[in-house]
Amino acid sequence: MSPTADLRGKAAPTPDPRLTLMRDGVAAAKLEGVVPAERYMPTTIRQIASPILAIRKTPDSMAEQVDQLLYGETFEVLDEAGGWAFGQTSRDGYVGSVRAEALSTELETPTHWVSALRTYAFAAPSARAPLTGPYSMNALIVVEDGDDERFAAVRGLGFVPRSHLTPVGMAISHDPAGVALRFLGAPYQWGGRDSVGIDCSGLIQQALYACGVACPRDSDMQAALGAPVEQDGLRRNDLVFWKGHVGVMLDSQRLLHANGFHMATAIEPLADTISRIGPPTFCRRLSL
Repeated sequence: MSPTADLRGKAAPTPDPRLTLMRDGVAAAKLEGVVPAERYMPTTIRQIASPILAIRKTPDSMAEQVDQLLYGETFEVLDEAGGWAFGQTSRDGYVGSVRAEALSTELETPTHWVSALRTYAFAAPSARAPLTGPYSMNALIVVEDGDDERFAAVRGLGFVPRSHLTPVGMAISHDPAGVALRFLGAPYQWGGRDSVGIDCSGLIQQALYACGVACPRDSDMQAALGAPVEQDGLRRNDLVFWKGHVGVMLDSQRLLHANGFHMATAIEPLADTISRIGPPTFCRRLSL
């Protein structure tokens, strides 16, 4: 029997390399019996210790950025060599290579997430103190006990404005379009999900995370969200898809999307987008 066939002799689906922790014939031990590989290796979990971390397609600083990790997120490492770690994000399952120096072996269970578009960590509970960051929306942090009314003491970082933080498990909105609107004007960045550089699917993912909704990374993966809806019945929060692109409707006529034409997150009439790139492939309505 072929290794890519199931017990009934049918061809097994080819695993999506974007979501499969495997490289050069070596796969994560958890995939044994799931995907064929020459050998299976144990993995280790690390935590992101920098404000933002690029995930590259290959272990090269000039390689394509395919995704990003935010502070406090975890990364499952399969292999490490030459200052690079190859692994998989725990939050959205994306696979790639990151700089190993930005990973910590000390794992902390987050208590809060950054719910402002971006924030800073201050060395003291004062806006005049030295700072680090910025830390973008959906970054994960650990708040320790503190008695300052304005600033929360954050383990490993210093002090962060309390108004910029929300407890883990609590959403800030049930209106993804409203959250995405906070990114208006943010520069377009391929593979970005950072408040200072984001792409189309990164925008949708960040908005849904803030609303407490799980969301995959790429637009073709996001196409499985919600239910089909006709273009002539679009309303706020509906997602509109083209091949390799996605945006969210602000109302029945206006589209918000991070795009390479404006090189920014922009609002424009859906009709203008269609005249430039063609009719949508389909539209989806989320259950919120």
